[in-house]
Amino acid sequence: MSEGGKFLFVINPISGDLDKAEIIASVEQRAKEHRIALIPYETTGKADEQKIRELYEAHQPERILITGGDGTVKMVAEALEEVDVVMGILPGGSANGLSVDLNFPKDINEVIEIAFGDSHLEVDMVEINGHRSLHLSDIGLNAELIRNYEQSSMRGKLGYVLQAINTLTDDELPFDAKVEANGEVLETTAKMIVIANSKKYGTGVTINPIGEMNDGKFEIVIIKELDLILLTKIITGNFPFNDETVKLISTEKATITTNVPVHFQVDGEYLNEIDRLDISILPHRMKIAVPST
Repeated sequence: MSEGGKFLFVINPISGDLDKAEIIASVEQRAKEHRIALIPYETTGKADEQKIRELYEAHQPERILITGGDGTVKMVAEALEEVDVVMGILPGGSANGLSVDLNFPKDINEVIEIAFGDSHLEVDMVEINGHRSLHLSDIGLNAELIRNYEQSSMRGKLGYVLQAINTLTDDELPFDAKVEANGEVLETTAKMIVIANSKKYGTGVTINPIGEMNDGKFEIVIIKELDLILLTKIITGNFPFNDETVKLISTEKATITTNVPVHFQVDGEYLNEIDRLDISILPHRMKIAVPST
């Protein structure tokens, strides 16, 4: 990394209910050591994408630093999708699946070293009904769980576990789905269908063992049955990948239709109920600073 220059530093102050003071102080210290001018911007939830674009155009920073969850990273990526710039991710949200998938260390100083470093990866994005997805999106049970979690008052892992139990307990019948991909049509029942650009959820659970964020493809993971026993297997890393329980399709483009509207989430953000998904890969749309190999 060259000395001097400017970095835009995007901070989501409320993501994950975490105090960002330590991250901010450490980034400021590292920037000072390298004589880098930081341009801080705190998100407000109002016109953030437009303001980030304006800051980029005004300052032309060499790098974008982002502290927040996957939703914050995705928002910045969408705002600067047409810009050729490396983004350094400093996990600080309730969902940090990207950093888990990229094997980031837990120590914040090591993460900052990566964010300021020279190694980067050009990752794909997935377009789903006009929405951009960097990581994992799905329809069905997990999306319903995210909706329930967002509506609950208890946050953190305990709140998530409680909502998982409640969602499974109140679970409805499987839905029927038709998946069109690679010139073939698959008709199936499912409890959940994942559109995966990577391997793991933010909890570290592997949902897509063949997922790569830079291979020009995404995977459709069809989970036909899901109960507390299978959920326990998933959480403990013993996901049974077989055609009886789980179907895996790798492709560049797909359409999924369902017989009834089902819950839909993108990268941890609940959106609505849908009965059709039009999906396509957007190769090499974002540069992310990663650990050097």
